Amino acid sequence: MQLVWRWMGAACVATGVLAATAGAAYADIKIGVTLSATGPAASLGIPEKNTVALLPKEIAGQKVDYIVLDDATDSTQAVKNARKLTSEDHVDALIGSTVVPNSLAMIDVAAETATPMISMAAAASIVEPMDAKRAWVFKTPQNDALMAGAIAQHMAAHGVKTVAFIGFSDAYGESWYKEFGAAAAKQGIKVVANERFARNDASVTGQVLKMIAQHPDAVLIAGAGTPAALPQKTLKERGYAGKYYQTHGVANNDFLRVCGKDCEGTYLPAGPLLVADQLPDSNPVKQSALAYKAAYEKAYGAGSISTFGGHAWDAGLLLQHAIPVALKAGQPGSKAFRDALRAALENSHDVAGAHGIFNMSATDHAGLDQRARVMVEIVGGKWKLAGD
Repeated sequence: MQLVWRWMGAACVATGVLAATAGAAYADIKIGVTLSATGPAASLGIPEKNTVALLPKEIAGQKVDYIVLDDATDSTQAVKNARKLTSEDHVDALIGSTVVPNSLAMIDVAAETATPMISMAAAASIVEPMDAKRAWVFKTPQNDALMAGAIAQHMAAHGVKTVAFIGFSDAYGESWYKEFGAAAAKQGIKVVANERFARNDASVTGQVLKMIAQHPDAVLIAGAGTPAALPQKTLKERGYAGKYYQTHGVANNDFLRVCGKDCEGTYLPAGPLLVADQLPDSNPVKQSALAYKAAYEKAYGAGSISTFGGHAWDAGLLLQHAIPVALKAGQPGSKAFRDALRAALENSHDVAGAHGIFNMSATDHAGLDQRARVMVEIVGGKWKLAGD
């Protein structure tokens, strides 16, 4: 009788182990998202939030849950969100945040919790220089260095010898000043003014007057979203008649609406997504960009597409390629799965996204090359692929 009970007990234990294993096999994959749906960067964060809603709810047979939080364009809140997502929700990966200061602030959380993070902000400093912390961090927007090079080349080709710079008084503006300064020097262009403004400033008259006093051939405004319209409108009011350049941080329709006629003739580098319909069929990004455009506009209406939403879409694409590989090494919710997911993201090759072709490596967690940029001109209140 004792042998029977022992056998039954062992069978129950074995059954319990199998049940637990089966349950783990179907555990949900959790993706934590923090983005700036409110605050100064809302025009960037809202299309990102809209895009997350379009990401697949199942990958490789596993259900995927997206937990989305708003950080209100505040770096302290972004860190709080990241800590909640990792310690309370136990997410397998982080997507976020929208802006550079928030993303930089989140790096420590990603590293401490060994959670892969995909930023939707541009600065190269998010993933460079590569170290133990940044080994956990990836990004989908084009590096500011890549885009700064495009601006400097365009300026040189159009006779610009001197340029005045005005950028955000945070990590975004500082990174752009550094990268553009280096790119301009290579083209023999002199930066004659370096001014700053806050994302929520109501006036930049003082800065603009200093810039105009230097009589630059062109100005570069290193801002993002609708706040970047303020220096341009002020320069126009003060009669500046030189060439205007913005960064890819303004590539959305809200910026066009706020800046209005004052942005006519402005140049900026952008991801191919911004002018996907105008790209030649030979462009390697055209089809993948149009695929996202079709999905977004089907959900939110014709003309609603945003390049910033494309960064969230590309984060989703990278995860779609990496998750099936990671599942071979561990189950969602485990450190083994997160470790394998990080490694799979680092080995992403030839992933065609809305903004470019991603080829990550141990030393490059951005993975984009010159195929991820085009020069665009604002003509008639619309984006136009710029000629040479």
